[in-house]
Amino acid sequence: MSETLDTPSAESPGAPRAPELMVPIRSLGENHRERIGVHLKSLDAHDRYYRFGFAASDDQIDRYVAGLNFERDEIFGIYNRRLLLIAVAHLAYLDAGENESSAEFGVSVLAQARGRQYGARLFERAVMHARNEGVRVMYVHVLSENSAMLKIARHGGAVFVRDGAESEGHLKLPHATFNSHLTEMVEEQMAQANYRIKVQAKQIRDSLLSLQVAWRRVGGAVAEE
Repeated sequence: MSETLDTPSAESPGAPRAPELMVPIRSLGENHRERIGVHLKSLDAHDRYYRFGFAASDDQIDRYVAGLNFERDEIFGIYNRRLLLIAVAHLAYLDAGENESSAEFGVSVLAQARGRQYGARLFERAVMHARNEGVRVMYVHVLSENSAMLKIARHGGAVFVRDGAESEGHLKLPHATFNSHLTEMVEEQMAQANYRIKVQAKQIRDSLLSLQVAWRRVGGAVAEE
């Protein structure tokens, strides 16, 4: 038996606004596939259960990652300064047939990165991208016990219907505007720039570390003489 859990918030979904936390969220492509796999396999059994609806094994995650279609779907990610992928969102476009365009949202955040609103920021980013792509309805399938995901989607305006251990939420999206397109473009460019800076910083740190190791070896050899 199904029951409606809540009603949408008054806030317009996908409406560009000043975020409470500025987070560089970038689109991920084919060259990030391996890192997405590393991210998902870093989740423990409980978090895998929440993300996939079952405690996915490493082999099952490998098959999921291998099947990601970067040409069709949109994958978003948040990298830390060490270039570790700490949060990933998957916006999968659904075959609506004669119905209105729709997409499904899924997200995962590493345990050490929790409590920083990354899940909420990824949800907002996915909503904005979906509406800009002409999606009219976004779905969220979540375990009813996953209160964190329910809270994120509910705050974003989703209406949930509970059916036993699972809940399905849907969020009707407004039409895209010039402002929503511009906002997404600016955010993506900023995220790409932030990523390049992190890459350069990591290269410098790695080079310095290599030099330190080399100097220690030289110093050790001199001392032995």
